[in-house]
Amino acid sequence: MAQNKKQSTIVYSTDHGTICPACNRPKTNCSCGQKPIPKNDGIIRIERQTKGRKGKGVSLITGLPLDGNDLKKLAKTLKAKCGTGGTIKDGIIEIQGDHRQALKFELEKLGYKVKLAGG
Repeated sequence: MAQNKKQSTIVYSTDHGTICPACNRPKTNCSCGQKPIPKNDGIIRIERQTKGRKGKGVSLITGLPLDGNDLKKLAKTLKAKCGTGGTIKDGIIEIQGDHRQALKFELEKLGYKVKLAGG
């Protein structure tokens, strides 16, 4: 009596994390030539968010290819242009209020490709 067995592959290992389905190696040591998905696609996205802020809206700027002092300088410039406060959390600039159009204009002047995200 022959049984049909499906081949199973390991998808995740507690020792190595995510496993590549093509070469069965950890994603960090993948040798099959699959390219990893880029974290940043080169487009700056500006969205308005009110969730968790008691109805107060903020404009979130994500996808910036900057870090450290450069990000702080840009945030300071954008806050001054909008005449409002803001902060930086996990590489995302938060500007108080709905200033999406002004932020888009300023970032485009600096040479970034900008999209308005969300509703």
